[in-house]
Amino acid sequence: MIQEDTTQEEVTTISEESPQQVIKKTTTQVEPQAKGEAPQKVYEKKKTIFRFNQVIWYILGLVEVLLIFRIVLKALGANPFVGFTGLIYALTTPLAAPFSGILGVSVTGNSVIEWSTTVAAIVYLCVAWGLVYLLNLIYPISPKDV
Repeated sequence: MIQEDTTQEEVTTISEESPQQVIKKTTTQVEPQAKGEAPQKVYEKKKTIFRFNQVIWYILGLVEVLLIFRIVLKALGANPFVGFTGLIYALTTPLAAPFSGILGVSVTGNSVIEWSTTVAAIVYLCVAWGLVYLLNLIYPISPKDV
């Protein structure tokens, strides 16, 4: 779709005859705009990218909350055979497993502090931030666009 931008130009000429007359002519020129994506298509693309950013932050929030529950339950020495605790441990074990050997575990009585789970939470935060930042570099979205 080509949108047309009309501009009016006023030309003033002075006649060389006597008596001098001022003649004004108005001309209209049509300047086509450069071809590009339709505004609706641009809006839909930016909306999709914004939604993708929201999904990334939502998933990160969910992962972080689960990892924080794991850290707190382990630190408090929660019984792993209780339903909720077992569910949290089952959900977060695959998330924390890649980082399990990085740092040691601090044990005091029944309390266990898994430093590797804290590292996992920090790494997941950095990965999510990096993905959103990369999307913003490739397809910048200003607050006005949202």
